[in-house]
Amino acid sequence: NLKLSGMLQNLDVRLMEAEQHDLAYTEFLSMMLTDELETRTARKISRLLHAAGLGTDKTLETFDFAFNPSINTKLIRALASCRFIERSEGIFLLGPTGTGKTHLAKALAHQACRRMLSVGFYSFHQLFAELAMADLQNRLSRMMKRLLHVDLLVIDDFGFKTIDQQSAERFYAIVDGRFGRKSIILTSNRAITDWGGLFPDPIIANAIMDRLAHTSHQIIIKGQSYRKKLAPKSEDA
Repeated sequence: NLKLSGMLQNLDVRLMEAEQHDLAYTEFLSMMLTDELETRTARKISRLLHAAGLGTDKTLETFDFAFNPSINTKLIRALASCRFIERSEGIFLLGPTGTGKTHLAKALAHQACRRMLSVGFYSFHQLFAELAMADLQNRLSRMMKRLLHVDLLVIDDFGFKTIDQQSAERFYAIVDGRFGRKSIILTSNRAITDWGGLFPDPIIANAIMDRLAHTSHQIIIKGQSYRKKLAPKSEDA
């Protein structure tokens, strides 16, 4: 009735341990409460990962740092502490296709979920498609509220293509609403100097760029695509 499923699923094992090791009542109670807390923590992390749309495979543990020596491993691990979220800072992951930008962005977002922080993960194209659909279904304000309030917003493949005026205005509202309050991670194949051309209005473009770049870490990744390493090698006839 109290919904203490973490205690329930470990009860038999803990009773056996208590009897075998002659544990004090306080030690037994401490173990049971720890089980419950760990179960609740695991479930909350699972819910946060599901809500973020991250999946579970792209983590720091699964990233191959040895493949690309241009990546500053110490910096990435420092950012994985999520202090940048506490300081409302952003991150730009820039570089050619296949160099690990998306994996690193998801890995940092995964670290945020482990720290009980809310995350929203979108591709550049997906973000504006969902905003347009939300507008048609009269739930735009609800989606914008989530985009403004998640602790970390990740936009993958930023600058995939140019956007129209309405999308630019919505994106400005997101960036402006999060500026100085919440963190954004952007991954992009384009250099920052090319980002201004994505927007039809240069005034909005400058306002967006000024806010994005103001307190963001810029991480430039060089090298060949990791996918080439995974591609099957041709055999001689």
